[in-house]
Amino acid sequence: MFATAYCAKDKEAEQPAHKAADATAISEASWERVVTGLNFPEGPAWDGKRALYFSNCYGGWITKLVNGHADTFLTAGASPFTFDKTNGMAFHEGYLFACDFGKGAILKISPEGATEIYAQGFEGKAFNRPNDLVFDGAGNLYFTDPKTYSREILDGRIFRICARDKSVEMIADSLGFPNGIAFSSNGKTLFVCESAFERVLCFKVEPGGQLSNKKTFITLPGGDPDGIECDREGNLYVAHFGGGAVYVIAPDGTIQQKITAPGAKPTNLEFGGKNLSTLFLTEVETNAVYQRQVEYTGVLH
Repeated sequence: MFATAYCAKDKEAEQPAHKAADATAISEASWERVVTGLNFPEGPAWDGKRALYFSNCYGGWITKLVNGHADTFLTAGASPFTFDKTNGMAFHEGYLFACDFGKGAILKISPEGATEIYAQGFEGKAFNRPNDLVFDGAGNLYFTDPKTYSREILDGRIFRICARDKSVEMIADSLGFPNGIAFSSNGKTLFVCESAFERVLCFKVEPGGQLSNKKTFITLPGGDPDGIECDREGNLYVAHFGGGAVYVIAPDGTIQQKITAPGAKPTNLEFGGKNLSTLFLTEVETNAVYQRQVEYTGVLH
């Protein structure tokens, strides 16, 4: 398997590909399974205090995990309006925001479970299948909106929802199934997994929130780059769906570590726990959630 890294500078982007084995330290660190019996777990979100929430994409419920004890937080159809099928989620100002790929909407969910539509379309047309989301430091919401998993039909998009007036702006299009999304630790770079091409893209974030200088940050063949997160040192963590691993990639695109996942299909990850020093992982081959301690603390957006 080859992993081709393209760094931030153009001259570095011209460097030849290298084998992943040459730059990767294989880690056999054990994962602790904390929840099982799930239905395609995805979108883990730490509330900043003591609880982890995550989606059951095809099960129709959101699970809340506190101190190793899991309960159903919200079920589709449990009230006049809840949700259809959630995927990526994140907390902001005490509310849980979720990508509902069934309704084609972004949802805002209160601590009590009251649900409202935060955004549902652009220029009179519905979103495709909102997949994952992240907030910037000003509270603006960025999310990926894939449709077709294809290298020929490039209909994936990235949107930005303004915190001030909830206006929706399309900031990137013509993508091959955009998936996981994360800001760098300083907020100046946006990383997006383009799963159909087995790569992670990086964009410069302009002062107004628009994206520029699109580049391939790294390519990871043999599976789909799915969920991603950054730690405080600027390292990017990539759940490699189908590849059975979590890659830890330095800011210059160098693979620092390849952590063997507890199953072949890790979907997403999230930092949480005390000092954000626990890495949570959702995995769908085993339909479970796992955790392990990490060297560097995470960043919540």
